[in-house]
Amino acid sequence: MEKLTILWQSTALANFQGGQLIMMAVGLLLLYLAIVRKYEPLLLLPIGFGAILTNIPLAGFSEPGGLLYYIYEVGIESGVFPLLIFMGVGAMTDFGALIANPRMLWLGAAAQFGIFATLFGAILLNLIPGFDFSLKDASAIAIIGGADGPTAIFLASKLAPELLGAIAVAAYSYMALVPIIQPPIMKALTTQAEREIQMEQLRTVSKREKIIFPLAVLLLTILFLPTATPLVGMFCLGNLMRECGVVERLSKTAQNELINIVTIFLGLAVGSKLSADKFLTLETLGILGLGALAFSIGTAAGVLMAKLLNRMSGGKVNPLIGAAGVSAVPMAARVVNKVGLEANPHNFLLMHAMGPNVAGVLGSAVAAGILLALVG
Repeated sequence: MEKLTILWQSTALANFQGGQLIMMAVGLLLLYLAIVRKYEPLLLLPIGFGAILTNIPLAGFSEPGGLLYYIYEVGIESGVFPLLIFMGVGAMTDFGALIANPRMLWLGAAAQFGIFATLFGAILLNLIPGFDFSLKDASAIAIIGGADGPTAIFLASKLAPELLGAIAVAAYSYMALVPIIQPPIMKALTTQAEREIQMEQLRTVSKREKIIFPLAVLLLTILFLPTATPLVGMFCLGNLMRECGVVERLSKTAQNELINIVTIFLGLAVGSKLSADKFLTLETLGILGLGALAFSIGTAAGVLMAKLLNRMSGGKVNPLIGAAGVSAVPMAARVVNKVGLEANPHNFLLMHAMGPNVAGVLGSAVAAGILLALVG
């Protein structure tokens, strides 16, 4: 009988707690969203599976000596995985639309307003009993508004590692929900006539311009905001490999094999932080709410800035492209194109929207650098 008791106590069934079951259900929900609904499957699938693994009693996946523990320590605690992801994203990014129309930088910058507005919102949330966000916590939460998962993970790992799981899940969830969240905001802030505006075709950008651009961006970052150089530097390296034309093998590796491998480990590492004791808190609900607010404000600020540029240009800028200022590449640009086509079947905005979209990637990295410099 004693041996049977010992055997029973060694099973997971005897050790499950309610919180662990809830978090495993959250993991299954993320798998459902990834597989059935196809929302950000490349990351939600490994995050969801990691959440299930880390909540298995006695398995020790996330404890010292466990697989997920070492993946997190090596890749997230060190900040390596988000930087490698940024290099891969840089290798997949074409800056041609931004170089052809540099004014789009304003839209990428305006969309980051949601980050700094939410920073104050997180501080104000402390007035409600049960919330206790420090300035570092608020900064890490606010970066969700940039709609850039790697940047959110990078900043959270530096400023608020205990909130990493909730911040990462919120960031990628809202990125996945871009086609649902953005259109109502875009339509509410624009008129039918504004949505119908057709923009002139962009000029052809030379190879020399595309090579000089990442070097110039890196130089400016080094001079004025060195705290952002880890993210911006790796992004520019990937882009230079793409555009220079002499390291095609390296560029393809960064775009495919490397970024795919890192994405698997990044998702598992984030999932390892979705344990019941860290995730099932009142603060998690606050993070999810603030993340939605940050993303909505960022979208609205981008659209309003585009309306201003439209007025200054004499009606030549479609305000819809401002919504692409958040750095959910290329999903936000596709949403802009879809809403534009609904208003005018001849209105193809995809290439125009890619300008503020890639500007948003740089903008979120710069915003992270500013927050690191101020509170890191």
